Amino acid sequence: MATIFITGSTTGLGFLTAQQLIADGHTVTLHARTPQRAAEIRQRLPRAAHVLVSDLADPATVKELAHQANQLGTFDAVIHNAGINHALADTLFQVNAVAPYLLTAWLHRPRRLVFVSSIMHHDAPLDLAHLTTTTTYGSSKLQVLLLMAAIARRWLDVIATAVHPGWVLTRMGGDQAPDDLTLGYTTQTWLATTAPASVSGQYFFHQAHAEPDPRVADVQLQEAYLAQLAHLNGISRYR
Repeated sequence: MATIFITGSTTGLGFLTAQQLIADGHTVTLHARTPQRAAEIRQRLPRAAHVLVSDLADPATVKELAHQANQLGTFDAVIHNAGINHALADTLFQVNAVAPYLLTAWLHRPRRLVFVSSIMHHDAPLDLAHLTTTTTYGSSKLQVLLLMAAIARRWLDVIATAVHPGWVLTRMGGDQAPDDLTLGYTTQTWLATTAPASVSGQYFFHQAHAEPDPRVADVQLQEAYLAQLAHLNGISRYR
């Protein structure tokens, strides 16, 4: 059985992923944005091992989150599920792109990293010089894929993958979402636990390989993106 940390796990796909992993016997640490949400999720998932609290829009609290998580040891897998889709560009950038970057830099290196992306990353704008003012939801999910691809290439001891969960019936997806909700989260559970090492660097939809935007495979773009995040955040630990 694995130890797994899931960001954004109080609602939606993060909650369903955590619920399934706990039911399968894994040791799961949850993440909530506020103490109130943490208390609520403890009631809903009492078998969760821990619930950590952090507002991912604030880099200082992200650093504290990483510290608290590291106190628990090294996780077998980390699922970067947290995300927002209606906010100003700077907040979208901080929550959807910077927080996974910082957590991956600061957490003890796990065996598996799973990044939740979106089909909306295709053809999304990407202005590396102005990320804090131009990041859209789609752009943030393209950035997540660039981060995943760079890690898979650099960290050969880590199985790094990304997933498009589909347009599914959640608070974010809305009640008209047409895709299969179960497949929307079971791909994450598979990637975090039993998917073979050969999947590292790949992007999945419903447990099948999917083709990302061609820019994701651009090594020069990956490196330029990491360099820009290192510059903006004052860290560089992706060696």
